[in-house]
Amino acid sequence: MIRCFSTTAFSLAVILTCPTSLRAQQAAEPVVAKMEMKLTLGEKVLDTIEKGDLLTVLEVRDKSYLIQTFSGHKGAVANVTVAKLAEAAPIYDDLIEKSPEDGRLYTLRASCHWAVGDTEQALADFDKAIEMGYDEGHAFASRGLFHAAMRNYDKAIEDYSEAVRRDPKDAVPLVNRAAVNMSTGKYESAVEDYTRAIELSPDNPILYTQRAIALKLLGKLDEAVAGYDKAIELADKDISTWMGRGFIKFQLGKYEAAIEDFSHVIELSPESAVAINNRGYNYQMLGKESEALADYTRAVELAPKYLLALQNKAWLLTTAKDEMVRDPAKAIATATAACEISQYKDFSDLTLLAAAHGSAGEFETAIGWQEKSLELAIEEQKPIAQKLIALYQEEKPFDPKLLESDPAPEAKPTTQ
Repeated sequence: MIRCFSTTAFSLAVILTCPTSLRAQQAAEPVVAKMEMKLTLGEKVLDTIEKGDLLTVLEVRDKSYLIQTFSGHKGAVANVTVAKLAEAAPIYDDLIEKSPEDGRLYTLRASCHWAVGDTEQALADFDKAIEMGYDEGHAFASRGLFHAAMRNYDKAIEDYSEAVRRDPKDAVPLVNRAAVNMSTGKYESAVEDYTRAIELSPDNPILYTQRAIALKLLGKLDEAVAGYDKAIELADKDISTWMGRGFIKFQLGKYEAAIEDFSHVIELSPESAVAINNRGYNYQMLGKESEALADYTRAVELAPKYLLALQNKAWLLTTAKDEMVRDPAKAIATATAACEISQYKDFSDLTLLAAAHGSAGEFETAIGWQEKSLELAIEEQKPIAQKLIALYQEEKPFDPKLLESDPAPEAKPTTQ
């Protein structure tokens, strides 16, 4: 019997060829045994490795691999006795030639085709396996992966649904069906699938996070926060979870609470420019302009090409109510840096540069940049651009009140 394990083929950590519970694979790509081998301890045989067995790689050494077998035994095997998954198709070709009616061999070979990016051939092998009667739930779940990768979403849903029907206690096809529903905008269905998966794997924080994202997309922000709360309870060191909850709290107008979450991210990852920028924007929403400027400045120091942080900093330097914060010269320099990144081809960045010059009293220059911005404006943006040109012609600086009724650029935190 050929044993299989630790073979991942998709971003949602599905095991291609063995029934599994939901799990994440952190090890290197598995290797395939070229021949029968025995793992021994002294004279005692701990395990027998058969040709075609998939072996989990725990450590890559100079001339060997430290591996773990299907039954959990660990040992070293020489490089020449195994093949990398992407190079292992000939091993299964030989096994299929000897046992052409063994449908599972086709699923194993499919993982090799997947490893080299040959999705169509991998799909063909799964079709063959199922056609020959290898119809366990995980076979349909795995074939669904290939359909999803080829954007055959309806067929992917069919296969995942069949996998769920055959093995209702396996969370993997539910999670992958949810992923397809997310990709196709069917967020309610995604929430249902994540909820069922959570019932099967209640201690998996990723499921609560994924469901929270779906709930956010449905506009159910309070429910999304509750999902993030549970995910954080289960894994309080996951930066993305704190970031996600912080952003939703921002959307809810809970700026102090958002600041707490982004501050926690910064504690976990002090050089996270995104978290620092996001915290700065929430400070700005609370009118704490000095704190906001400090965060924007730090974010730009950490990531000089971080366009959003540059935009946020430049707008604050241009429009701050606090005279100790407002600084037209620095605003111009920062806005120029933003325009250089967008190659002077972005309406919002050129509008920002014009506003910075206007705040410095350089109205002719402001008019020039705003006229350039007008050239790039889409129809909905033209009214605000024209109003700003008229404003600068009257030698008046940028007026944030103009943004209240017209579409215009705005500073904001990064979406997670």
